[in-house]
Amino acid sequence: MTISSTFIKSVQDIMRQDAGVDGDAQRIAQLTWLLFLKIFDDQEAELELMRDEYTSPLPERLRWRSWAANAEGITGDELLSFINTDLFPSIKVLNVDPQRNARGFVAREVFSDAYNYMKSGQLLRQVINKINEVDFNNRADRHLFNDLYERILKDLQSAGNAGEFYTPRAVTQFMVDQVNPRLGERILDPACGTGGFLACALEHLKAQRKRVEDDIVVQNAINGVEKKQLPHLLCVTNMMLHGIEVPSLIRHDNTLSRPLVDYGTRDMVDVILTNPPFGGTEEPGIEGNFPADVRTRETADLFLVLIIELLKHNGRAAVVLPDGTLFGEGVKTRIKEKLLTECNLHTIVRLPNGVFAPYTGIKTNLLFFTKGAPTKDVWYYEHPYPTGYKNYSKTKPIRIEEFAAEKAWWGSEADGFASRVPNEFAWKVSIDRLKANGYNLDQKNPHRGDEVSHDPDELLAQYQRLAAEAQALRDQLRGILANAAEGQA
Repeated sequence: MTISSTFIKSVQDIMRQDAGVDGDAQRIAQLTWLLFLKIFDDQEAELELMRDEYTSPLPERLRWRSWAANAEGITGDELLSFINTDLFPSIKVLNVDPQRNARGFVAREVFSDAYNYMKSGQLLRQVINKINEVDFNNRADRHLFNDLYERILKDLQSAGNAGEFYTPRAVTQFMVDQVNPRLGERILDPACGTGGFLACALEHLKAQRKRVEDDIVVQNAINGVEKKQLPHLLCVTNMMLHGIEVPSLIRHDNTLSRPLVDYGTRDMVDVILTNPPFGGTEEPGIEGNFPADVRTRETADLFLVLIIELLKHNGRAAVVLPDGTLFGEGVKTRIKEKLLTECNLHTIVRLPNGVFAPYTGIKTNLLFFTKGAPTKDVWYYEHPYPTGYKNYSKTKPIRIEEFAAEKAWWGSEADGFASRVPNEFAWKVSIDRLKANGYNLDQKNPHRGDEVSHDPDELLAQYQRLAAEAQALRDQLRGILANAAEGQA
């Protein structure tokens, strides 16, 4: 069978007949926990062949092979009753030690907030039988799961409530290529969503293997944390399909909920690749986990502070951030000062509008930095639209081939990027200039004239920046007048 859009469409057509499933997001959540259990069971079949001593962490009655694999197996009310009163409650309370029974721990974590939305046992049996047509131990089927995964992500975007989990594959690939994770390094995405960065980094590491022992190194290299249940479930499933036997290092948690002072040397990593949620705020109290001078409820800002903290000396990071972080003032200024003081922010790639459409039209930037030495200069590269494009869209997304110019220009950090030269898209700004501008990283391309933008997000950002500058001038004037009044008194 070819796993493709026809597979997911046929499954969703069945689910649409069910009164309990409301909308694409619920249909995808339903499909994903079923896929997880099927993949988990297929993986166990392989482990049983390879290891005589292997024992499943799931009781026999809960294994996919026991209740789902037989097309003529339980159905209707009997199937619904089993899933709702036995399967889900039992997996949610599995008594497993995360160290000694990591696979069982993964299953319990995945099901901690999962739900069965379907109300028709007959329709549910039809979905299960469709999934049984796929053998995830078959290399071709496993490889083609990537197509299914991409389709799920696109459907999540269309559902309107999960677009934040998706970073275009071309952007992910470019960031991984330029950071270049190496075998033996620990890699983290502290807001990993469905695991796009981690899957890409995993493939990057696999290409470096030279001996059997390297497989164990790869298995323990990938670390991720995701706050929401559905993307966490998708991420764990994605990691299993990419060869991570026990994805116990993908945690279902909020990275920001842990006080910064609690992180120690053992938590630090060599590489961080992430697209933290931006444009939102954290729940009250989260900011209390951070030092007073950088406290804010804005999610992207808190993640930037955390990333700086979690990098080892000489650790490398690539982070997606919106324009607002670059020009923002107040707490944002102090966070940027921290970044430029503790890290070498050597490159900012400025992406045009539409890269993250339809989730957001806000302009975004890729920040590349290394911890351990202060910034001396920041290089900017303004990524252009391809010839003939005025914007990106769902049908015309950004492609990895477009980054060829940046890659050819990039050079090596080892020699301080000595080979880099300015061009119509690239320019360099000194740290002294950035300090003089109040750590405003929103530096325009000097090789281009002023361009009038009619983009509402950009106009709003400009308005907010001008309003902040006006308020700063008013505050300064009040200070001058107050000092003058005191002098006259």
